[in-house]
Amino acid sequence: MTRRALVLFIALAISWGIPYLLIKVALEELDPAMVVLGRSALGALALLPLAFYRKQVARVLRRWRPLLVYTVVEIVLPWYFLSSAETRLPSSTAGLLIAAVPLVGVGVAFVMGRPERVTGWNWVGILLGMLGVAALVGLDVAGSDLLGVAEIGVVVVGYAVGPAILSRWMSDLPGIGVVAVSLAITAIVYVPFVSFTGGWPTEWPSLAVSGSIVTLALVCSAGAFLIMFALIAEIGPVRTTTITYVNPAVAIAAGALVLDERITVWTIVGFVLVLAGSFVVTWRRAPVDAPPGPSSVPATVPEDDTSLR
Repeated sequence: MTRRALVLFIALAISWGIPYLLIKVALEELDPAMVVLGRSALGALALLPLAFYRKQVARVLRRWRPLLVYTVVEIVLPWYFLSSAETRLPSSTAGLLIAAVPLVGVGVAFVMGRPERVTGWNWVGILLGMLGVAALVGLDVAGSDLLGVAEIGVVVVGYAVGPAILSRWMSDLPGIGVVAVSLAITAIVYVPFVSFTGGWPTEWPSLAVSGSIVTLALVCSAGAFLIMFALIAEIGPVRTTTITYVNPAVAIAAGALVLDERITVWTIVGFVLVLAGSFVVTWRRAPVDAPPGPSSVPATVPEDDTSLR
């Protein structure tokens, strides 16, 4: 790995590892729906000019049906439930539980009629991941926040279904265009929702909360997406997917250092089991990296995922 690739890898790991911390900070003053609205609106404003300049918006909108479904299952619902769950769970626990997305991805592929051959090692990975989730839920969370765990379950399913939709119906579309339009749709959806639920802040948020929303939008969403493409150009889409196994460690460290969230023995056990399971369940014989295309982006499942976590 070149020095440039290493810098990009570290930058992307941080960009995708700190959203859980930033959401937790934003929730100190903002409603979960308002967090989603602020994040999606600013992210759309950052990416739409680039998407229009590259003439990608019209092309993406022609595929509006799968685009709407993708937006709902990948952003509209997961971002809200993630924010809501973090009102009950530590940010580090949320980050760890979401690392189970590859495990659910296997089941999603089967349900959608595109099951991949599951080897014995893959089944071992599924078992390890399930044990890790059980350790986190039963021993770390200790059953006190099961509603938050259920909300994270919605997020995990959404993050697993979204890439499958992209892979099947939109794999030929430009990634930046898909994300820019999806973020814009999300913002449009949440304006009336925030109004109906009374989620508008009564006063301007503090500097810390405002900074968290801006960072979520520009660094963890729009910026991360651009970094991701640069990293793919350096090391290819296959090796870029290893970023998935670094993000939870960043989430744990950020929660502990900034929010003083406790790290228990079961946090570590769950972390090791979930990450080991996710690695084994997605393990394949090392393929030759395909040349990066306009929709080739790393994910916990096939490289068509243009999700911004």
